[in-house]
Amino acid sequence: MPGLGDFVQKAFYLGVGLASYAGEKAGGKLGELRSQVQKLADEMVAKGEMNTEEARRFVEDMMKQAQQPDKPGETPDKPPASEPRRIEILEDDEPGTVKDADTPTNNVSDLRQQVIELQEQLKNLQKDD
Repeated sequence: MPGLGDFVQKAFYLGVGLASYAGEKAGGKLGELRSQVQKLADEMVAKGEMNTEEARRFVEDMMKQAQQPDKPGETPDKPPASEPRRIEILEDDEPGTVKDADTPTNNVSDLRQQVIELQEQLKNLQKDD
């Protein structure tokens, strides 16, 4: 039966192997990202949308952003996966909802009146020319 020392040694080697594998994968992804960003920058330089110095800074900035770890407080538009999105239901009698005075029929008649007035103003302006 293997001893506790062998088990600890195997666990340590497993951890080192996993860390090495993750580092290789991350390095490969960063290299791939760099080549894609460089290709995009080269295309923009060829089109005249940026000069070579701007392209170099663009590639460096994109690589810095890719290497920075994501901070949980900086992504407000994505809620955590464990918490569902909250939906607020408003009742008809709560403030901030549509009132009877703002019914679609009143809005339509107001808009029609505005269109008629604008048409008259347009006719007057055309007569003046």
